Amino acid sequence: MSRTRALALLIVLSACAAQQPARVVGDGATLAPCPSSPNCVSSTARDEHFIEPFRLATEPAAAWRALHEVVAELPRTRIVRFDARWLHAECRSRIFGFVDDLELELRPDDNLIAVRSASRVGYSDLGVNRDRVERIRAELRARGVVK
Repeated sequence: MSRTRALALLIVLSACAAQQPARVVGDGATLAPCPSSPNCVSSTARDEHFIEPFRLATEPAAAWRALHEVVAELPRTRIVRFDARWLHAECRSRIFGFVDDLELELRPDDNLIAVRSASRVGYSDLGVNRDRVERIRAELRARGVVK
């Protein structure tokens, strides 16, 4: 592939990444379902997209505050919405700036935080969304917030 073609492809891909709408359902009342592609994980999925929710080892409000801190510290991440039980963040890839949506829902009655992380574009994410959720889990576990 010539340099010119490669540069053109990079420009097109970057433009596509910047213009994709979020895959967030409604007003944050429920986690969006995963598409059939393997670029999504969710604690509400019942198939290969499933990932364990964050099971709390501390009081829900304290866990929620700690989660906010951990997500805010993620590189190239912007928190779009944060309230008493819902967090939505946009996580951008390092090279092309592709956006992944990270959704978290505090469920204090169940003593857990439900989670979904999904790419807006493409088919495969090479495990990026699953790795992101597991990195968050590891940090929360290190802080004594989750089991």
